[in-house]
Formats: sequence, C-alpha cells, structure tokens
Amino acid sequence: MKSLIPVCLASALAGSVMAQDIVTPTSRIELFNGKNLDGFTFCMRKDADPAGTWSVTNGVLHCNGSAIGYLRTKQAYGRCVVTVEWRFLKVTPKANNTGVLVDMQLPDKVWPVCVQNQGKSGRQGDFFVMAGAECKEHLALGKDANTAVALHGESNENAVGDWNTNVTVCAGPDLKAIINGKELNEITECTVTSGFVGIQSEGADFEIRKMFVEPLKP
Repeated sequence: MKSLIPVCLASALAGSVMAQDIVTPTSRIELFNGKNLDGFTFCMRKDADPAGTWSVTNGVLHCNGSAIGYLRTKQAYGRCVVTVEWRFLKVTPKANNTGVLVDMQLPDKVWPVCVQNQGKSGRQGDFFVMAGAECKEHLALGKDANTAVALHGESNENAVGDWNTNVTVCAGPDLKAIINGKELNEITECTVTSGFVGIQSEGADFEIRKMFVEPLKP
C-alpha cells in the first residue's frame, strides 16, 4: 500500500471547499476503487499514522479502529446518494463505533463540521449534526440537543460479520438514512448542504467492500 500522510493536511486549506467545484453526480461514481486509498485524505488525532489504522487487502478496505480520526474524499459532492457496504469483524464494548460522514466542511479536525449517519453497532440510522452543523429536528430536542436525532423504530442491521448497506440520501438541506433497504430516519433544514464524504475511525474493527455516490432519484 502507498504510504499515507499522518496529518490533517487540509487544515491549512480552510474554506477551499467553497472555492473548488462541488460535483453533483450524473452517474455512479466509485469512491473506493478496491485497490488502494487513492482519492482519499486522512485526519487522525495526535497525528497518528493512518497506515496503522487503514489498509486495503483483497479488494476490501479495512479499519482496525486503533486510532481516532477519519478518511475522506478529496472531492466534495452535493445532491447525491452515498452508499457504503460494510461489516463489523467483531464488536466489543467501546470498540463498536464508526460512522458515515457527509457534507463535510474544512478545516479538517477531529471532529469536523458535517452530518454523521451513525455506524455504531445497533444504532445505524441515527443522525448526528457535528461541530456546529444544525438541523430542524436536532434543534427541536432543546435541552437534549447534544444527543442524536434517533432512528425511527427498531434497528435494521444484520448480524456482526454480515454485510450491511448504509445509504445517506443528501438532497441539499434534507437527508435520509436507509439501512439495508429500510428508511429509518430523516432530518431537514440542515445548515450544511454539500461537502466531502468520509468514514469515521472510532474503535470499531470493520471492513468496507463498496463506497460510491449516485444521482438522486427523480
């Protein structure tokens, strides 16, 4: 695997997400090529070496969760459907957490301004608005506004070791979470409406076999 840069390089580029072109997909765009981590950059707490956490073997992206941080696309996207197919290799207390980060803003930091489609075991489909991002449903929680906008109904996750499909529909200020084909959550009037796509490393040992963006369905 190519060497990875163990710092949040994009931090020096604060605001450049606004200056660069934001891609609105017209066809499916593969974010993970199944070979390496080209197209991604990294932000790890305490400048941990990303190579100690992220790797690609046999066409699968592996995160061992050993260091806190994230990888993200170098390209920003807007008005699209983000799909991640992943599975936990094991789940233990305090080692069961990850997330799909969408509409991510610069500067890179742990954690950035973004929306998280929760990836924690048993809670996939919760929404977090992070680092100052907001939405109507989160504001409505009032005194409990530090909590997630919880998924509706029961979890729709598969057993540990089986693959799950985590879909985030990013329609500008409105987002939906669809887990294994079932819509579990929706938030509206978000203050971030486009940005980078990322995956969180926060203790969980997991694999990703597919990661792509597609146009919104009519």
